[in-house]
Amino acid sequence: MDNKRLLPYAFRLTLPVMFGYLTMGFAFGLILQQYGYNFIWSFAVSLTCYSGSMQFVLADMMHAAKTLAELAVMTVLVQIRHIFYGLSLVDRYRACGKGKRLYMIFALTDETYSLQCSLTVPEGMDEAKLRFAVSVLDHSYWIAGCTVGALAGALIPFDFTGVEYAMTALFITIFIDQWRAYRTHLPALVGAGCAAVSLVIFGADNFVFPALAAATLILLATRPYLKRFTEEGSEDA
Repeated sequence: MDNKRLLPYAFRLTLPVMFGYLTMGFAFGLILQQYGYNFIWSFAVSLTCYSGSMQFVLADMMHAAKTLAELAVMTVLVQIRHIFYGLSLVDRYRACGKGKRLYMIFALTDETYSLQCSLTVPEGMDEAKLRFAVSVLDHSYWIAGCTVGALAGALIPFDFTGVEYAMTALFITIFIDQWRAYRTHLPALVGAGCAAVSLVIFGADNFVFPALAAATLILLATRPYLKRFTEEGSEDA
């Protein structure tokens, strides 16, 4: 019975991501349409290059006729943070089977990572299937938003000034949910602190990698405390 409720449960979990992805995907599709690429391109890019912020960079670089080498270097710089994301999910994804695991690695975005880390699996529900469903749903929201945005851009004139703030709002929502869900706020405080310090030192264009590196090192150093705190919380529950 619990597995029959898996998809509706996964849908509820991903609702915040859905609203953000539909909006941001719509903006991406609109931009790509304005650059002369129709909805087929928008669908294909969101299906195969599913990478959020990098897709906006990709649209600009395609418009500017950049080389494949330039695209590759920029992709590594923008997406390098996923190395850190992946390391913390290795064990959880390994249990999902090779086929599903490969897709879930491909479909790992900032928002999906947040959901996977804070995922609560009801008793009797298949955890591997639930994690896979979360990844698929998030990806489908992004594809839908990108495709509809390109179609709308071809048919209706829009002024979407400020729509890019939707992604910031989505991150804030997820941050608040995680803050409420965990008994210790050390990871959130470490992440915010490292980001702030790195922003001041390295600037807006270069702060992501050093912030992630510093946060990872600090959290590894405090892992015994965090593990003990989590175990105590489980016993209290």
